[in-house]
Amino acid sequence: MRVGFLDRRGALRLALCVIAVMIALAPVAAASEVSAPIERLDAGLIEIMKAGKATPFQSRCDVLAPLVVRALDLEFILEGAVGAAWTALPLDQQRALRSAFQRYTIAKYVANFEDFSGDRFELLPPAADGDRVVRVKIVPGSPRDQAHTLGYLMRQNAGEWKAVDVTADGISVVAVQQAEFRAVMAMGGIAHLLARLQQKASELAGETPR
Repeated sequence: MRVGFLDRRGALRLALCVIAVMIALAPVAAASEVSAPIERLDAGLIEIMKAGKATPFQSRCDVLAPLVVRALDLEFILEGAVGAAWTALPLDQQRALRSAFQRYTIAKYVANFEDFSGDRFELLPPAADGDRVVRVKIVPGSPRDQAHTLGYLMRQNAGEWKAVDVTADGISVVAVQQAEFRAVMAMGGIAHLLARLQQKASELAGETPR
């Protein structure tokens, strides 16, 4: 055997080692790719929590908006809530609903994460069953506050991983929201839902009703 080269057995051993390393690293890479949008969202939440109420509400929304849009499949969630009626809606009404739902979702995040007392987000290990749920534990800075666990069910769409469901301590926020939206639509249709989303977003932002 010449110096600097391997015999067949050595080459085979090296190849098997390389394959083993690739297999071992694959789940880590996949997990990082899937969880990255949620980790960036968590970092943004810490940023606006530290900014606090001294920073204008809209400024905090501006910081969080691109992170929420990247992490959550808002269009998928909204269409699921509206149901079969979605495809029959005029395009301008679909656009108005998307805009109102996005504003409402961002405003709700900002309103729910507006104080900081040393809180942190811990990314929990992936479940053994290999599902695509990114689990995050919210660890409060104050011992008087309770820890909570969020779960983001991720789906790949057009090469990007986004959450299509969010659970809070095991309860599906999307399912609860879907039931609320359909109850609103039962009372006054799509127009009532649009008006309600706009109203709630304004209330969360502390805006004076017109």
